[in-house]
Amino acid sequence: METTSINTKTKWNIDEAHSEIGFKVKHLMFANVRGSFKEFEASIYTTGEDFLTAEIDCWVNPASVDTGDEKRDGHLKSADFFDVENFKEINFTGNTYKEIDKQGNYELYGDLTIKGIRKQVKLAVEFGGVVKDPWGNSKAIFTINGKINRKDWGLNWNAALEAGGVLVSEEVWINCEVQLAKQV
Repeated sequence: METTSINTKTKWNIDEAHSEIGFKVKHLMFANVRGSFKEFEASIYTTGEDFLTAEIDCWVNPASVDTGDEKRDGHLKSADFFDVENFKEINFTGNTYKEIDKQGNYELYGDLTIKGIRKQVKLAVEFGGVVKDPWGNSKAIFTINGKINRKDWGLNWNAALEAGGVLVSEEVWINCEVQLAKQV
């Protein structure tokens, strides 16, 4: 059954097979180390298909972190970083949207909770529109980017370099490619 009323709540689920929750940090002051989380889901509701009305609750399993290096992933799961023994989820709740232009660019404001610490963040969102896949399913496509300081969430571990500077940057760049599937 198609949603026809503009006031009808529409539920969207993340299409995990076509989505990625990623990040990168500077290592040794210059090189980028990239990673992603392999387990995540979200509860998203819109009025009709108007994403400016979206209610977003997203959960990420920090134990699913993957940087392509098992030893580094183990360190990220430890109490030095995500402390996955005591904190089972990273949460994001989107609560304010601002249209930047008519080309699909928005600012999304919300609360990001890591290790029990909740802080407001601003993310840049590029909305690719709602399209039908070859099987007739409605998909909404987004690219989401932002930057946070990991120390704001108690992710403080670092090591000084002999030549000056630190091993891991405090800034973390968030980069997500998300496809949402409309539930009917």
